[in-house]
Amino acid sequence: MLAPPIPYKPTNAELYLPKPARILRITQLTEMEKHYELAFLDGHRLNHQPGQFVQVSILGVGECPISICSSPTRPDTFELCIRRAGSVTNRIHALREKDIIGIRGPLGHGFDVTEMHGKDILMIAGGLGMAPLRSLVQYVLDERPRFGQFHLLYGCREPKELLFTDDLTRWRESGDVNLKITVDRPDEQWRGRVGVVTTLFADLPKLNPQDTVVVIVGPPVMFKFVVIEVLARRIPQSSIYCSLERRMKCGIGKCGHCQANHVYVCIDGPVFKYGQLKAMREAME
Repeated sequence: MLAPPIPYKPTNAELYLPKPARILRITQLTEMEKHYELAFLDGHRLNHQPGQFVQVSILGVGECPISICSSPTRPDTFELCIRRAGSVTNRIHALREKDIIGIRGPLGHGFDVTEMHGKDILMIAGGLGMAPLRSLVQYVLDERPRFGQFHLLYGCREPKELLFTDDLTRWRESGDVNLKITVDRPDEQWRGRVGVVTTLFADLPKLNPQDTVVVIVGPPVMFKFVVIEVLARRIPQSSIYCSLERRMKCGIGKCGHCQANHVYVCIDGPVFKYGQLKAMREAME
């Protein structure tokens, strides 16, 4: 059994200077998302926490923040899920295996996995939220004896937008996680659940409020409805984690692009406890 990852504080050089990393493998996940496996040229390990992110750069084009979607328990390489959404990500999507890109990080605050040890885990992902959540899912599965029951609820708008479908099949068949999936708008081939992700709460067994940790990752509009379901089950606010998808730019709290009230999501988050967020109306919208 591997030791839990140690919270990592990057040096000034790692904060400001990208390191070259080679693309080892590219997988097309959906029409808009690609999955990249990378390794630093110097053999350095990313040494991240689940929930952290990196800044990905292409010389002469720019950089963008991308969530890490692999667990630190698999340290020799790291993985990113990148949606084609602008000039930088368009250029990244045009790259090929063996090409080199720049990586700054890891950045931000991830999930404190040591607080989750010995607890039942309930994760809720919406849409692209499965990308950053996958890092924590892998961690829990790799360290399975450290945790109690493990429930994962995943909702998407359409079946074609589901991420990591091979993983979803493998997780479901493993018996290590109670996985439930739903979509808002089914196609002709879809035979699963239809509806928003909160409808999946009806499929959960009775939860022990004091022994359950909840993790919510997805668009902010999803948060308030999921939190209502969670609080109805008397789970303490201190046991509810949220990862914000708020737009970030510099990654180190200099540009103010992601500021919400007094908080900079890129350095104070992106992972917060719900108790920290409930008074920050701007962050939850």
